[in-house]
Order: sequence, then structure tokens, then C-alpha cells
Amino acid sequence: MLVEIEGFLQQAQLNKIDEVLSQANFVDGKLTAGKAAQRVKNNQELNGEPKQMELLIRILTSAMAHNATFRSAVLPYRMADPIFARYQPGMTYGKHVDDPLMGLSGQRFRSDVSMTIFLRDPDTYEGGELVVRTTFGEKRVKLKAGSAVIYPSSSLHQVAEVSGGERLVALAWIQSYVRDPAQRELLYELDLAREHLLATAADDETTGLVDKSYANLLRMWADV
Repeated sequence: MLVEIEGFLQQAQLNKIDEVLSQANFVDGKLTAGKAAQRVKNNQELNGEPKQMELLIRILTSAMAHNATFRSAVLPYRMADPIFARYQPGMTYGKHVDDPLMGLSGQRFRSDVSMTIFLRDPDTYEGGELVVRTTFGEKRVKLKAGSAVIYPSSSLHQVAEVSGGERLVALAWIQSYVRDPAQRELLYELDLAREHLLATAADDETTGLVDKSYANLLRMWADV
């Protein structure tokens, strides 16, 4: 399941992120890549000071906590520290799948859902689309600043070469309460129907049955 979330970050949050990143240092992205990724990875990543990273993480986690679509589609349990990646002309990231286990400090965890948050408007750079292979073919994603896309971490994906301007994104990886992507998709769609019914027919018997089914499927599939 690939879900686009428009307006994930508000303009004030984007402005604060820009302010922090304008004073920060970026290094070769290969420094954080595994052996397989090093062959295809050509970008730069933020090498932030602890206070900078603390502020950036706080902004992203606040946006996640307040976004109903993110919470419903991801069912987040744990998250790795985000990465801020920059692509300048000639840079790209070839086909790869994300690392299955993440976390440099403390408890390591499984990556179920990958998230790209766009920090530059699409008309400010050329190329740089996120290309995700799905069961229906390749999906090319290039969203306005502040919007995000989520997709299974097991998906084969790449970043098309940037031919002009600067692509700037934040990346996050989340362990979901529900490991299986097909189950997460079913729960997400059922939750959309459930929320609609609760808003339009809260006292209807059908609404109660859908609400009960959602709760019990989540209870059945949740991995805690």
C-alpha cells in the first residue's frame, strides 16, 4: 500500500526545518549505507548536532502524532531516528530495499513502513522522483513541500537522478504494530469506512459491527 499525505507538515514547521538545515553540515550519504546500498547510493545526508537533531525529531514526531492518516495507515509502534537527505544535480539513489533492522543505539527494531517527507516544492528541482515498484507497476512520486508518502519498507524503490535544483527530503522508518502489509492495508481501508460511519451514522447497528470488527482484527493481528 502506498499512501500520499498532503500537508503532513505545516508551513511554520517547514520554515523551522529550513532554518535548522541552513546552518547544518551535510556529508556523503554512503557513510550510513550498507554494502549493497553503497553501490547505488549517491546523495548527501545531514550530520547534525545533537540539539539540531532533537529539534528536527520533535517536529516530525509531533506531525506524526497529529496526523490521522499517518496513524491509521501505519499503526506506528517504534521509529528510527530520521535522516535528512539532499540531492544536487547528478545525484541519485539506485534500486534498493531498506534495511530490515534499524536502530544504532538502544533496542533495534524491524522496519515495516518507509516514509519520505518532501521539503522542496517539485517545481524547484528537475528529476528526483521517488520510484516505487508496486503490484500495479512503478509509481513515481514527487509531492509539494510538506507532503509525505508512506510505503512498505520491503518495496523495491529508487530516487531518479536530479538534473537541476536541489531535492531535500526527510526519511523515516517505522515498525508497525501490524507486521503484514496486506493486513495493514485492510485495516486502513476498514478504518476509513469506520470513521465515516461513526461521523454519519453513529447509532446505526452496522456502524457498531464495523467498529467491533476493526477493533478485533487489530487485536488479532497486533504484534506487541
